[in-house]
Amino acid sequence: MTVVTDRPTGAPVVPLGLPLVGGSHGRAHGAGTAGLAATDEERSQRLADVRAGRLGSVHSWELVTAVDGPGTRMTLFLAGCPLRCLYCHNPDTMEMRRGTDVTADEILGRISRYRGVFKATGGGLTISGGEPLMQPAYVRTLLRGAKAMGLHTAIDTSGFLGASATDEMLDDVDLVLLDVKSGDPETYKRVTGRDLQPTLDFGRRLAARGDTEVWIRFVLVPGLTDDEENVEKVAEYVASLGHAVTRVEVLPFHQMGRDKWTELGMTYQLEDTQPPTPELVERVRGQFRTRGLTVF
Repeated sequence: MTVVTDRPTGAPVVPLGLPLVGGSHGRAHGAGTAGLAATDEERSQRLADVRAGRLGSVHSWELVTAVDGPGTRMTLFLAGCPLRCLYCHNPDTMEMRRGTDVTADEILGRISRYRGVFKATGGGLTISGGEPLMQPAYVRTLLRGAKAMGLHTAIDTSGFLGASATDEMLDDVDLVLLDVKSGDPETYKRVTGRDLQPTLDFGRRLAARGDTEVWIRFVLVPGLTDDEENVEKVAEYVASLGHAVTRVEVLPFHQMGRDKWTELGMTYQLEDTQPPTPELVERVRGQFRTRGLTVF
């Protein structure tokens, strides 16, 4: 998941539900899991349903325009993430236990209600998190169902669990929003607590497929990811992916998620970090542009 300072044009279409949304794009309101039927099955049946992709842990969902892919979209936020990003806007999505059990049929039924809007706007389904590839069977079921409706599909992922995405799953993905959090392995480790290499490998795998569009997201955090050499490494890597990458989004850090860390009893290390200046944002965007990349 990623972080931006301002919500792009296009507020949530449906003003439903909970005041907290489990994405990381500065959303102030969304549907949560309002209207989705949670299950209370016996443990053995639940595990069988999870393994089969019939049941997943959902944090929240919302309908948006001009966010998370083209057109009007349902963005579904799944619970659970293997990374521990210092700037995470929604740390409440890190653990799967904080989600709600929801069947794939329930999600697909909800998507079907808005199918006309999605098709009219060129929109569709985006699966985000947390990290969607923590629940690959569930994601595979949802993607297959959305494609059966003729909808555009996207996943928003760090790529760290890219090996969990089978070729069959990727056949049902039109767009990957790939969060490249650093180009320097040591910086990546500091930011996320994990290794950079799986993300690089997944991006190269997507590029080699030749039929999967990729948007790169890079979160700009002063004093953490803004080092010029670090940005150069990200830009060099992104450029190496060739025509698969159709846009790069430089997302300025903000403090909108700070209170959530406190509420969860978690230590927030970026308490004193300020958002990047417009000049810094432009410098970083310029580093990507010099590689011939389309930058937002």
